[in-house]
Amino acid sequence: MVTLYYELVFSLSFILTIIYVFAWRRHYDVNITIIFLLIPLVNLSYFFLWKASDVESAIMATKSVYMGGCFLMFFITMCVINLCDIKKGKWIRRIGFLISTVIYVGVLTLEKNHLLYKSYHMQEINGKMTLVKEYGPLHSIFYGMVIAYTIVEIVALAYSLKKKKQVPRRLIYMLIIPVIISVMGYLSRSVLNLTIETVPVGYVIAQIMYLLIVRKISRYKVADMVVESMVRTGGVGFISFDLDGNYIGSNETAKEIIPDLKAITIDQSLKGILSFDKNVNNWLDHFRENDTNVKTLFVVQDENDEEKTRFYNISTNYLYDGKRKCGYQIFLEDDTQNQKYIRLLNNYNDELTDEVEEKTRHIVEMHDNLILGMATMVESRDNSTGGHIKRTSEGVRILIDEIKKAGDLPLTDSFCKNIIKAAPMHDIGKIAVDDAILRKPGKFTDEEYEKMKKHAEEGARIIREILKETDDEEFKIIAENVAHYHHERWDGSGYPEKLVGEQIPIEARIMAIADVYDALVSKRVYKEKMSFEEADKIIMDGMGKHFDASLEPYYVSARPRLEEYYKGV
Repeated sequence: MVTLYYELVFSLSFILTIIYVFAWRRHYDVNITIIFLLIPLVNLSYFFLWKASDVESAIMATKSVYMGGCFLMFFITMCVINLCDIKKGKWIRRIGFLISTVIYVGVLTLEKNHLLYKSYHMQEINGKMTLVKEYGPLHSIFYGMVIAYTIVEIVALAYSLKKKKQVPRRLIYMLIIPVIISVMGYLSRSVLNLTIETVPVGYVIAQIMYLLIVRKISRYKVADMVVESMVRTGGVGFISFDLDGNYIGSNETAKEIIPDLKAITIDQSLKGILSFDKNVNNWLDHFRENDTNVKTLFVVQDENDEEKTRFYNISTNYLYDGKRKCGYQIFLEDDTQNQKYIRLLNNYNDELTDEVEEKTRHIVEMHDNLILGMATMVESRDNSTGGHIKRTSEGVRILIDEIKKAGDLPLTDSFCKNIIKAAPMHDIGKIAVDDAILRKPGKFTDEEYEKMKKHAEEGARIIREILKETDDEEFKIIAENVAHYHHERWDGSGYPEKLVGEQIPIEARIMAIADVYDALVSKRVYKEKMSFEEADKIIMDGMGKHFDASLEPYYVSARPRLEEYYKGV
């Protein structure tokens, strides 16, 4: 009957481990996996110990049984700490494992050191040969270790129950059960003087609880569930690189989006491969330079069928091994339906806007003339910028023309019209700057410069007030952004808010090129105008630092028209 008990307990533990293997997910705690691997081995050892008829077999089985006591308690403790989201240093795990290992080494050498058992022999008890032993000091140390692990587990659970609001209450309650059962298993036989060992059945009950726990974990690991769902539906592509930028893999979705990935071998660098310069290399370089995840839109066009054109949101981040950065990962998320919907709305809005503009053209013209008059009035106060708003407006118009000719930057017609319309308003905030500073015939002091810099924020505020009743929401936003952010720099060194990269609205990035170019090639009271070659060198050197480098091709193509225009003013 006792033999059947041990056979049944081992079989149950083995079956539960098989169930765990089939239910396993990559986000399961590694400690739980080790627990499920150890329990069948330990329960089998209890069976062999019961069946042992000589000292050698009994001692061999005893050594395997103690493996459970030494290491299962360690991994159960680590599991509790991890699932309770309690931060621990690597040294704590190493010390705990070292203590368990040292004690187990003492168990493995029990014949020589007599620390675990002072003496032992086989004796027939109730018709069954049983290992009779006299316990040594190591056995007491072993029980002390078990008690210490139990105390750590109870403290961790109590602390999480009180302090860790993000740890599910049900999970904590479920973790308490294996802890209690494990301790009861060790104490019950000595307390109740039982013939059979209760530890194996305690392990089986613990396995059942851990199966319930991992099921709960799967529900609570929302991020992992979302990513796995996205992978399965094929809507998200993944491309991975090591820290040196070498390709280390991608999923099939990514290869369908970017077919050139199919020809790339693992550990190959994509640098120097032209087909990747406008997409993968650009995304990776941008992330490395800015160390920030800025989403961009990637368009895969079908020249034969516009309906088959696909849009993907691109995001780049670090690839982690635990808490250690080990590479980079690029996500390509299909956003086609949303983008087409947005474009449909934009087209619809454009049609409505055209209709409204046709009916209210006279009012709009009056409104625009009022704003332009205010901008001209501001310019008349500033003796260093005569004709500046007219020239910069033409500069913006030329840049926008070149962008529209290229056709690879998705700007709507209304956007292009509105930025040209908003350009004269970019310095309107200077109306709030004191005349003594604005009309100073020379360079500013640091204090004066700080006051002058306030014109960007003031300009945004003034435009917001002037346009608050307008129905043209797009123009309102573009005009405010142009005034507010045209002095921001791509590398974050600009003002007033030190925005970085694509945090700066595209309209302000375009305005910045026209504004700086005019300042360079125009005469000011404190400087002579520069040659076109000198100005061009400064602009080109500023690409990727002062200016958005993606706008460089449009500036280069606009340069002849800019020079021709400025020769005539």
